Amino acid sequence: MSTETTQPATGQATGKPTSTTPADSAYWRHRLTELIATYQVPGASLGILRGGAITEVTAGVLSTETGAAATPDSLWQIGSISKVWTATLVLQLVDEGSLELDQRVADVLPEFTLVDEAAAAEITVRQLLNHTSGMDGDVFTDTGRGDDCIARYLEGTATIGQNHPVAATWSYCNSGYVVLGAIIERVTGQTWDQALRSRIIEPLGLSHTTTLPEETMLHAAAIGHIGTPGQPPHPTPQLLLPRSMGPAGLISSRVHDLLCFARAHLAGGVAPDGERLLSEESARRMTEHQATVPDPHTLGGDSWGLGWIRFDWGGHRLIGHDGTTLGQNAFLRILPGTDGDADDAFAVALLTNGGRTRELYQQLFTELFIELRGVRMPPAFAPPEDGPELDLTPWLGTYERASLTTQISVEDGTPMITQTMRGAMAELEPDSAVQRWPLVPVSEGLYAATPPGMDTHLPITFYQLDNGTRYVHYGVRANPMTDPATQQDAGEDAS
Repeated sequence: MSTETTQPATGQATGKPTSTTPADSAYWRHRLTELIATYQVPGASLGILRGGAITEVTAGVLSTETGAAATPDSLWQIGSISKVWTATLVLQLVDEGSLELDQRVADVLPEFTLVDEAAAAEITVRQLLNHTSGMDGDVFTDTGRGDDCIARYLEGTATIGQNHPVAATWSYCNSGYVVLGAIIERVTGQTWDQALRSRIIEPLGLSHTTTLPEETMLHAAAIGHIGTPGQPPHPTPQLLLPRSMGPAGLISSRVHDLLCFARAHLAGGVAPDGERLLSEESARRMTEHQATVPDPHTLGGDSWGLGWIRFDWGGHRLIGHDGTTLGQNAFLRILPGTDGDADDAFAVALLTNGGRTRELYQQLFTELFIELRGVRMPPAFAPPEDGPELDLTPWLGTYERASLTTQISVEDGTPMITQTMRGAMAELEPDSAVQRWPLVPVSEGLYAATPPGMDTHLPITFYQLDNGTRYVHYGVRANPMTDPATQQDAGEDAS
């Protein structure tokens, strides 16, 4: 089953077609239906913002168990796209003068500490926003369902280590955004959920955006699906990540509301009714270069702003973000209008609930951007047919971060990567707790791994910091080599 609707770019849905049709909705509904079947995606919602109007089409089901059809008003977990909403709250506080970007976190939260106390004393608000703090990013501590969950998470940061020295490199950091949530709560006196509702959701009139499951239950909501790649996915046994992770990724929304949020940023921080949510300077600052990404291949973004990922598509600068939760994936790409004209902007959002979603995203967005905007999306990362011969010896060994151990080895002449998840993440996804893939050389310091059952390739990047620490960077995370002796022994074994 598939449905469609075209609405003005406001928070309130009318269900009535507008005089400006951004796209041929019947065609894209048909195409979405075809592609979710090809890539074994149970259901999806696609939104296109063009000419000031939003077109939405849906296809498939919210759950393979219930067979409930996806509709334009269905809610989906947008995952880490929530980080842009949290960043928007932080920039609002900067606009109000109650916070500074280069202010030390410890100045706002004196109780904030890490295993590395010197790092905790140094980290700034800006470094949390742009993922350069170095604190281990995948600490998913469940601190309960109470309004004090983020405050209680903050009490446990003393056990969080550093993936890298502060500002030495870049590594995606969920934990840092929970700390930003704690800053928002301290400065506003509200919970993160309350601040988001009073400062963004209600001013934008977003009637189908929630942060708590008891709110989401009032709507038809997608269920995530997981399983072995290449096999039909099945509903996930757990619906949500812990409430404490809200600022990093617990917003649920329909695609129309998500594009209304994007539209406010394109308008320089102004809501449809003229209310200013964010200063024009802060809206622009969020899109400007803040940090370079060591691996520009995984997400396709070469750099990071304050919340936003920055993309270079053939000389066209886009912003956006992806979101991944338990069996759900979300994608948002925005091409700002010429000379800042919001009505000339073009944006596409895709919300899905399992299957080969990245392949669906690559195929669908490639077609949409070239057909409707004449912009060519870069091809998906893939190794060359005749790759170079590279010496992997300097990178052989064990790499560690809080929730993951990575082993780089050579077995019977074949370079291999083995990743072993630990802790909460292993419990949430037991089917993929241990994975092993051969590595194919691409260029100096860059290899490709191909997970079984997938047509996509995972970039594996190796590099070394000025202090001599060696890293393997993949899945947008920096993984430090734990022991130089391990590297030496592994190299001798392989020679």
